[in-house]
Amino acid sequence: MLLVGLSGSLGSGKSTVGSALAARGAAVIDTDRVARDVLAPGHPGAQAVLEHFGPEVRGPDGSIDRQALAAIVFADPDQRVVLEAISHPLVHKEVSRRVAELGDAVIVVEIPLLDAACRDQYGFDVVVLVEVQPDIALRRAVGRGMTEDDARARMAAQPSAAQRRQVADRILGNDGARADLEGAVDELWDWLQAQGSHS
Repeated sequence: MLLVGLSGSLGSGKSTVGSALAARGAAVIDTDRVARDVLAPGHPGAQAVLEHFGPEVRGPDGSIDRQALAAIVFADPDQRVVLEAISHPLVHKEVSRRVAELGDAVIVVEIPLLDAACRDQYGFDVVVLVEVQPDIALRRAVGRGMTEDDARARMAAQPSAAQRRQVADRILGNDGARADLEGAVDELWDWLQAQGSHS
């Protein structure tokens, strides 16, 4: 088994790279989706979030209003720390369970906020960073329906490019065309398989 951490800022194309690796045979776990699962109605994580953040983050159906919650935590670093203290251990536990089930494979965990502590916690063998110029990342985020203010707030809350590079074993630039990225992913996949054969 080779456990790969895949990181990148908002708008970097991290999920695109994850999908491309999945198409080549990797097992991919998206921590954003896991976070939705562990904060789903009826889960203890959801109850803890609703107890702390109150009725303003409760949707009409009783679930967490993710947009309302994001507006709070990306405007207030202290509140973001509270949310992370609730959700991160639950996400880590669920990712670990899924990794154990997958067994002998190249397993890619998409995780936006990947720093040195996170690498140690998950025990990644390899960390891959998808990089893009900030103006391109912002344009992509806005193109997906996010307001510019929301996108800037989220980008400001994430680790800096320098912090990301400190834990990265491979860096993929994604400023260009999709065809260029596909070629880079081909090279990355060959490299990952070689790493897996040595682990």
